[in-house]
Amino acid sequence: MKMKKMTIGTLAGLAAVLFCGVGIGEAEEEGREPAIRVMSFNIRFGAADDGKNSWPHRRYLVLETIQMFGPDLLGAQEVLDFQAAFLRKNFEGYGFHGVGRDDGKAKGEMVPVFYRLDRFELLDAGHFWLSETPKLAGSQSWDASLPRMLSWVILQDRKGKGRRFAFANTHFDHRGSRARLESAKLIGRWAESVELPVILAGDFNAGEGSEPYNVLARAKGLASFVDSYRAIHPEKSPREGTFSGWIGRREGGRIDWILHSAKFLTLNASINYTNEEGRHPSDHYPVQAILRRR
Repeated sequence: MKMKKMTIGTLAGLAAVLFCGVGIGEAEEEGREPAIRVMSFNIRFGAADDGKNSWPHRRYLVLETIQMFGPDLLGAQEVLDFQAAFLRKNFEGYGFHGVGRDDGKAKGEMVPVFYRLDRFELLDAGHFWLSETPKLAGSQSWDASLPRMLSWVILQDRKGKGRRFAFANTHFDHRGSRARLESAKLIGRWAESVELPVILAGDFNAGEGSEPYNVLARAKGLASFVDSYRAIHPEKSPREGTFSGWIGRREGGRIDWILHSAKFLTLNASINYTNEEGRHPSDHYPVQAILRRR
């Protein structure tokens, strides 16, 4: 399939298809700040030997899945350098911030953030590793099986009274339970140090009610986050799994989250089940939320 570049205007039109209860027009009402559309998407690292689900066979569907939602902010996980190049080439009007976890440059998976340039001004950006030496590229600690990291940006909302906030994206270790817990604590301390409202996206490899979840979503103080999905869907369901395993499985826990500071209000949130006749864009479902600054 021939790929087409999508402009911000095209994305906005596509976005109106979803969440029809929170339309684009609502954001234009006088005195109301525009909503912020946020997506978190583990796109599955492209060097994997996934057969019919390998990157060349599904990259168009990854792109279309993102385009149909039209995020203002996107946090992606398991992104290799060539996948980042593909997304950047096809997403006009977005800023990008991300580095490889192995060397702080281009080697290894990234947890990049994308942000709309017509909506946000970049004020600052950085990364840290989820380890006891967070400034050391490629570092890992505790029982982590691989280096893990967080990428962040400080943005000023051009359409939201110029107010500032932080957007961060991360991916916790899939094996080390202590590493996940310590990573959550590290991020909590970072969120307190920022002294700004924070939106946090990621694949946390931990479900609701786990220790890492409780550290972030049930903590007290500045680093206490709201779980956007649970804010809209207060009744827990056994079919909220976000790891699809390529087969459309929905059972299991939500290991992909969009969390936010109490300075934001969740207007809507969902798990995105986009597929093309049973072909899924990734082995994870993307999760998405629509937020408004209080």
